[in-house]
Amino acid sequence: MKYNVQMDIKDYGTIKLELDSDAAPITVENFVSLVKDGFYDGLTFHRIIEGFMIQGGDPRGNGTGGSANNIKGEFRVNGFNNPISHVRGAISMARAMDYNSASSQFFIVHEDSQFLDGQYAAFGMVTEGIEVVDKIAETARPIDGNGSIMRADQPVMEKVFMID
Repeated sequence: MKYNVQMDIKDYGTIKLELDSDAAPITVENFVSLVKDGFYDGLTFHRIIEGFMIQGGDPRGNGTGGSANNIKGEFRVNGFNNPISHVRGAISMARAMDYNSASSQFFIVHEDSQFLDGQYAAFGMVTEGIEVVDKIAETARPIDGNGSIMRADQPVMEKVFMID
């Protein structure tokens, strides 16, 4: 089953995503539940590496936070066959070293990063607004080699919601 999500990013524009619950059912169910709860509204993209990805969904805005629940990592090294590749425009769950530590943080792939395949749970693709991803990635001002963005400079997800 497919689900469609819209992210309105303040001062940048709109990103539309199609999520694939056949490829990653637990991941999609978790993400959709968070979207429907309004969890992502007002959160930011706190980690941005041009040519790699933009990462957001942390209520703390610094990479250390998440939602109440951790989910099983739906990818090959964790015993799950996930066919979605980390190509430009893929959305995937961020996690710590623990394979089952993903909760709310996600990233959108800026440029093909198939080296992540099998190790992270990709669960959908950008269908509209890849130019918004480009603009976010290209205008970011990371303060370190990890792509950390100062709080005042973090792009804000004003509203994230389900669309038909």
